[in-house]
Amino acid sequence: MTRTVLVTGGTSGIGRAVAARFAADGAEVHLTGRRAEAVERTAAELGAHGVVCDATDPVAAAALAARFERLDVLVNAAGGLPAGPAATGSPLGDLLAVWQANLAQNLLGAVLTTEAVRPVLAPGGTVISLGSIGAERRGGSYGAAKAALAAWNAALSAELAPRGVSCNVIAAGYVEGTAFFGGALPEERRRALIEETHDGRPGTVEDIAATAHFLASPGARHLTGQTLHVNGGAHTTR
Repeated sequence: MTRTVLVTGGTSGIGRAVAARFAADGAEVHLTGRRAEAVERTAAELGAHGVVCDATDPVAAAALAARFERLDVLVNAAGGLPAGPAATGSPLGDLLAVWQANLAQNLLGAVLTTEAVRPVLAPGGTVISLGSIGAERRGGSYGAAKAALAAWNAALSAELAPRGVSCNVIAAGYVEGTAFFGGALPEERRRALIEETHDGRPGTVEDIAATAHFLASPGARHLTGQTLHVNGGAHTTR
């Protein structure tokens, strides 16, 4: 049976690579993004279905879920550093706006999308959410949102595992080929990030896509409730 896969934030970077990996495997892939032009172009290039959707909008998330009678794989890839919110005229107000933007984009979007599609998640299905090494160190409001994502995932796994649905987070380290830093990274900073790894190279979007594909495979059915660190050893766990 052809699997149905939904990738939020699938028009660029890691999300696009994940969508491409599942499409290459013959899955029926649906990808979302906020900009109609990017959604239409990427869907056409990958042979996928494109949906304009803001994952942080509960109405949009409900409308997205209504498209599916069955969903085998959900990849919550939408996120990243939000654009600077409008100034409020108050230092504390500005701080609050930054935290709210990061929580919405990096936690609540995944929560809303997952809850919206929960009724149609198929037995043996998979929920994968994109975390970050920033949850472990120097992450600020972005890292805090990603840390909360991992905590939510653990609870979600306990709820969905009886239905045969696995739930995991991929915590990416430094990955090239994305717009995460909003422009060219200074060479000194890039070199420092690479030097933190054990294997001496930056991550690639294909590294993350391959991990997501594995987590949705039969070989990963007993792997759930986990945060998998894909960072070349820049952050290690026991």
